[in-house]
Amino acid sequence: MDAVPALDEPLKKVLGPATAKVMAEHLGLHTVGDLLHHYPRRYEERGQLTHLADLPMDEHVTVVAQVADARLHTFASSRAPRGKGQRLEVTITDGSGRLQLVFFGAGVHKPHKELLPGTRAMFAGKVSVFNRRLQLAHPAYELLRADSEEAVESWAGALIPLYPATAKLESWKIGKAIQTVLPSAQEAADPLPETLREGRGLLPLPEALLKIHRPHTKADIDQARARLKWDEAFVLQVALARRRHADAQLPAVPRRPRPDGILAAFDDRLPFTLTEGQRKVSEEIFADLATEHPMHRLLQGEVGSGKTLVALRAMLAVVDAGGQAAMLAPTEVLAQQHHRSVTEMMGELAEGGMLGGSENATKVVLLTGSMGAAARRQALLDLATGEAGVVIGTHALIEDKVQFHDLGLVVVDEQHRFGVEQRDALRGKGKQPPHLLVMTATPIPRTVAMTVFGDLETSVLDQLPAGRSPIASHVVPAADKPHFLARAWERVREEAGKGHQAYVVCPRIGDEEDGAKAKKKSPEDEAEKRPPLAVLDIAEQLARGPLAGLHVEVLHGRMQPDDKDAVMRRFAAGEADVLVATTVIEVGVNVPNATVMVIMDADRFGVSQLHQLRGRVGRGSAPGLCLLVTEMPEASAARQRLNAVASTLDGFELSRIDLEQRREGDVLGQAQSGTRSSLRMLAVIDDEEVIAEAREEATRIVAADPDLERLPALRTALDALLDEEREQYLEKG
Repeated sequence: MDAVPALDEPLKKVLGPATAKVMAEHLGLHTVGDLLHHYPRRYEERGQLTHLADLPMDEHVTVVAQVADARLHTFASSRAPRGKGQRLEVTITDGSGRLQLVFFGAGVHKPHKELLPGTRAMFAGKVSVFNRRLQLAHPAYELLRADSEEAVESWAGALIPLYPATAKLESWKIGKAIQTVLPSAQEAADPLPETLREGRGLLPLPEALLKIHRPHTKADIDQARARLKWDEAFVLQVALARRRHADAQLPAVPRRPRPDGILAAFDDRLPFTLTEGQRKVSEEIFADLATEHPMHRLLQGEVGSGKTLVALRAMLAVVDAGGQAAMLAPTEVLAQQHHRSVTEMMGELAEGGMLGGSENATKVVLLTGSMGAAARRQALLDLATGEAGVVIGTHALIEDKVQFHDLGLVVVDEQHRFGVEQRDALRGKGKQPPHLLVMTATPIPRTVAMTVFGDLETSVLDQLPAGRSPIASHVVPAADKPHFLARAWERVREEAGKGHQAYVVCPRIGDEEDGAKAKKKSPEDEAEKRPPLAVLDIAEQLARGPLAGLHVEVLHGRMQPDDKDAVMRRFAAGEADVLVATTVIEVGVNVPNATVMVIMDADRFGVSQLHQLRGRVGRGSAPGLCLLVTEMPEASAARQRLNAVASTLDGFELSRIDLEQRREGDVLGQAQSGTRSSLRMLAVIDDEEVIAEAREEATRIVAADPDLERLPALRTALDALLDEEREQYLEKG
């Protein structure tokens, strides 16, 4: 009998180099253990047809369905022998909907013989749109024959596991590879302490792995999922509990504001009263600042709820106590914007050491990478001497040359844009660890806050200040109703006619694909989606066409910082009517006179991102309007997502929708890499109870044994979770 491969055995030794290479490159799977933790996405029962109704666009899917119809078409083609090309169109059905498959050229012969009406098969491919209908072009398929002994054996009897797959590796090939390594599940070390596992009636880990991949009943699947969810929730919460425990051991200087200091003077000059929410959150922050351990607090709030004001009051409290406060912004545009709004809010209180400055005043300095040498030298001097109590900057603040007199508070804006080294480098600039306030304008459901920001206390601002105008949002179906798009540009002109301004947002910049545009497209290419609309192209079209006569400017990430700032200043001053931009304007940009936003190819943005962008309008007394332009068909998941955004301004509701749609694939920051998430089984929205209980258990275990000396298997699981990328993400708080 062959030896069972160890869990850390490289897949190339077990499956061969070719399959292992595809698994590593496309699924991030390198070892036998990795493959065993690549769980089925769902299961099919023999005889039951799947739902085709809500297939996700641009994703690789696996469906089980029956051929309803197959037709072979011949068309003229200069590429094909004898000048005639062939296209096979196959319609499959699942009882709830229909989907078209298309095969071209030499690829038609095998499916033409095999995919006859009545045939049942598994199909895998990427969902695209052609002639406004969903289709799979050249899908891979595996026939499901009731009499095939091999098929019945490899799909484990009654339940067929369907695995997250890619174009290079279909679900059924992954299933066969897993069957090869399944005996190794017996070797899996159990990270859950035995008392916890038995107390909660959970399966041992080896048994859970067997049942998730080769279930005989639905009860097997439920038991295995319950166990594997606990693993993920618990190991993650232990990582966070250890971080909280370590932070609680650190010393910090308590910072209490003076009753007659700069904070009191600032509050006196505010032209409005704070909302109840702002007052409550400020009290939570001031209580943390007064303790002898560093504050670690997450401040989340709706777009426009006044987070910057709350953060500024915290910064002034620290200045009152003799310390300095630094605000870290992800982009130069945002750092400059924050600097402008903070100095405007503070007035003469920001003119420390200057003629006309108040007696309580301090200096507020800006520090970015593109500053001139003289201004930079002065800013560095002001920080080192303590002359500047408040500094606002980009990652330039983190450089070795930047020295603080006494850094007491770090405010991080939109923390998900920063890595652990950057945050820690800034924290290391204090004499003792400074207090930390992390801000995000992306509302986060409680479970995600417990999962991703579990090492932070959370404060929520969910009240909008009085005077904020409502924003109306509408989907503009450009393909179905082109006259709607023409009307959108008319609305922009109408707003400009009233003296207001508009944003037009595009997914990309636009000069990077000129070469690709010139290529002639074949019928196969036409089945692919066109590239996203681009700022430079759209700005030119609008200036020459529907918005001719208006002053149109562009803003994008590849412009020089000085040019970006000049464009923002002109737009803020009302000198430009329309700003065509990428998502560089997503966060923090504040132009109260801008009343309308048109988002092109809106289906290419995430729900939370659309909500962020929309928050740039309706910031003054005039109502805001946001138009979501899309070519996606009415029935597509992308259109449903846009309809959800248009139907509510509640960011917390939208963040739930966003999370449900993304299947928490990037809760731990992994979506960008396109590889597997470390949360493969845990659904952070549905599993709130598991997460909350795991947090309690983890806190208890870490308090008793911070280094996990008595739990070596848990320690090993923790090391596996905290590989470099995830550790950075966990520590961004």
